[in-house]
Amino acid sequence: MPMKIINLDHMSATPLLPEVQDAMIEAIKTTYGNPSSQHKLGDLAATALEKARESVARLIHCTSMKELVFTSGGTESVNHAVKGVAMAKADKGKHIVTSNIEHNAVLRTLRRLKMMDYQVTSVPVDSKGRLNPMDVAKAIRDDTILVSIMHSNNEIGTIQPIEEIAKITRERKVLFHTDAVDSVGVVPVDVEKLGVDLLSFASNAYYGPTGVGGLWIRRGTTVWPLLDGGVQENNKRAGTENLIGIMGMGVAADLALRDMNTRVAHAKKLKEKLLRELPNYITEYMINGDPENSLPHLLSFSIKYIEGESIVLMLDDESIAVSTRSACAAGALQASHVLLSIGRDFADAQGTLVVTFGLDNKEDDVLKFLSALRESVRTLREISPLVAKAASA
Repeated sequence: MPMKIINLDHMSATPLLPEVQDAMIEAIKTTYGNPSSQHKLGDLAATALEKARESVARLIHCTSMKELVFTSGGTESVNHAVKGVAMAKADKGKHIVTSNIEHNAVLRTLRRLKMMDYQVTSVPVDSKGRLNPMDVAKAIRDDTILVSIMHSNNEIGTIQPIEEIAKITRERKVLFHTDAVDSVGVVPVDVEKLGVDLLSFASNAYYGPTGVGGLWIRRGTTVWPLLDGGVQENNKRAGTENLIGIMGMGVAADLALRDMNTRVAHAKKLKEKLLRELPNYITEYMINGDPENSLPHLLSFSIKYIEGESIVLMLDDESIAVSTRSACAAGALQASHVLLSIGRDFADAQGTLVVTFGLDNKEDDVLKFLSALRESVRTLREISPLVAKAASA
């Protein structure tokens, strides 16, 4: 019998909860109509779609269903927000403000816009990955049309001062988008309290299906559609909705809202245990991120004199899954732009592990991980040229 995998990489994806699986399987059997069809099957599908919309809206404290647009996931939502505002506001200006630790969905979208003569100012972060709102204020110009700052970072977990930034953008009459893909369903998110104009999220961050997400667009905010075609999603996103996936996302949203406090407490307990026990297993490492303002289930740390991907593979041989950076950037040879931005050098950035806990993890998983990690670090350091170089320095 194959060894059970200890999954400590819930940032890449979360397993479907049984309630979500059951709802989706039942929907496949019974709710196969097109929500846009003008007959009973279509009406049943449309009713199911709106029920899911209400569930997701409650999770992010959205009061108007028309503000919520379903998409194929976080990447589409980000693209829709950034490109949609850029096209809608092009006559006002072509300047966008962001941070230098954004997800590739933002960075590569902005790179595409630069090819269309848009200008981008990237605001730096401090050694904990936290942005100073006043730096955003200084970066805004008369021709600035959008500020896009992530709610939480998927590699180091730092949560940004979104509410403070939103006060600045409102005063300057600039639209504000936040990529909350790694926050919604994980920590409490209230779109009205945050004060943003657009917020993107994805279902698979909170035990819903992959390939489905959403974009919240504040009423009165003009955003060009990313896809042209039909009139679905209140004329904001053409194409027949992924009804089964959206229904699963709705159930996952109900569960996330119901169990939020319990989940956060569980994750914090495991994270604190890992932090407490780590010095007993390895030496010469650095914790990344902001311990006071971070996701409760994520811990990033850089281990000196080793290479992170080698440890990932060695741990995988022990049936322990961790990551070394964002899944969307896995396989890239360069060091993480996030870690370089907080001051890690290239070598230390390459020796980084990201552990993300989930509902299926127990305290014993932490100890099994640490035991395997100790052996992997010992093996890699014995053959690392960096160790010998440091000893002779």
